[in-house]
Amino acid sequence: MRFKPGDKVVYPNHGVGEIKEVRTRDLAGSTQDFYHLEIYANNTTVMVPVGNSKAVGLRKLFAKRQIAELFDHLRSGDIDSYSNWKGRYKENAEKMSSGHLFDMADVLKNLELLAKRKALSYREKQMHDKAKFLIISEITIVEKQSEEKVEKRITEAVLKAISLNERREKRRRKKRAS
Repeated sequence: MRFKPGDKVVYPNHGVGEIKEVRTRDLAGSTQDFYHLEIYANNTTVMVPVGNSKAVGLRKLFAKRQIAELFDHLRSGDIDSYSNWKGRYKENAEKMSSGHLFDMADVLKNLELLAKRKALSYREKQMHDKAKFLIISEITIVEKQSEEKVEKRITEAVLKAISLNERREKRRRKKRAS
């Protein structure tokens, strides 16, 4: 997919930005086109090779319909849980680097559930905060709502998911005990 100046895009692990221009540069004797992408969160400019944009996960913003599906996903009681820290962190890190909102929603739900049970490690707390920030920033732009309103909706959806998940687990334990 080709982007043009003015397009709003998501750059995984960095957030929402805008293509400011497409420039041709000479590098090591060959010419290459680069997107000059301004990241909204920190007003930095990132150069992304046009030919490499798919590999790095540069994508269009979600449509409003997809945001509605995301909230359904956030509310669902399906939450992955891992017993060991290393496996959980690896899986969550892979999901974060995909840049896909559903993957980040999975990370957020997983870490919210874990935080209810025990304190998150420093790295997991950072990952939790980043997932929440990236989700909020994209929804805020797509739905033209305040960050506070979006954050409240996300929190309510995740709490519902945790509640559903805990009820399922309770039924499973009860069923196994009988």
